[in-house]
Amino acid sequence: MALLEVSGLTRHFGGVRAVTDLSFTVAEGEILGLIGPNGAGKTTAFNLIAGYLRPMAGRIVFAGRDLVGLKPHAVTKRGIARTFQIVKPFRKLDVLENVVLGAFLRRRGRREAEAEARLVLDKVGLGAKIGVPAADLTLAEQKRLEIARALATRPRLLLLDEPMGGLNPTEIDQASLLVQRLREDGITIVWVEHVLKAIMKVSHRVVVIHHGEKIADATPEAVVQDPAVIAAYLGGARDGHAAA
Repeated sequence: MALLEVSGLTRHFGGVRAVTDLSFTVAEGEILGLIGPNGAGKTTAFNLIAGYLRPMAGRIVFAGRDLVGLKPHAVTKRGIARTFQIVKPFRKLDVLENVVLGAFLRRRGRREAEAEARLVLDKVGLGAKIGVPAADLTLAEQKRLEIARALATRPRLLLLDEPMGGLNPTEIDQASLLVQRLREDGITIVWVEHVLKAIMKVSHRVVVIHHGEKIADATPEAVVQDPAVIAAYLGGARDGHAAA
């Protein structure tokens, strides 16, 4: 049985068809890439799965239980955590305090939450930055902090929204290794990413959406040769949009 089953997911905003009849599954332990041109509906799909938006139609089933209608905090309690394309740390708090807030979802005591936060920060490579204000971190470090806050909730499924956006090639390589390590730790991952080289290298499978609809669902090797995918990206380039 799939860990996550999305079926017939639909959400429109007025005349804009953000997501239409979107269906895909994610197996436990899988890294699934979700790609498409700008405005394809990728972040909307994440917002629907995470409870930030309610679908007009469709089902979202996680570990055999329907998530539709649940608020974001309830979805997180079920075992799904997400990061955001634009990092949103609590800038006046230090790195440890940022992650402790996430750890309180599963840990009620301060001591237990702090211990959990320290373990997570070591895992993402921020163990030496515990007392540093979040506002003083580099962009790459803030991306890792965003992931650490999500990990502190102990998710089974992690939704990563452009974890490599704005990073240099070395930082992208390091972020790719982190994604692979998280999967090795037993976390299932769905990620949206503009850096196609990274997502094609790391993902087991890739789902492509265009104008809110799925146009491909296959291995990375098959997706890059799919005529519909090539047309979608070339069309987006001609329209002046960057590929996602």
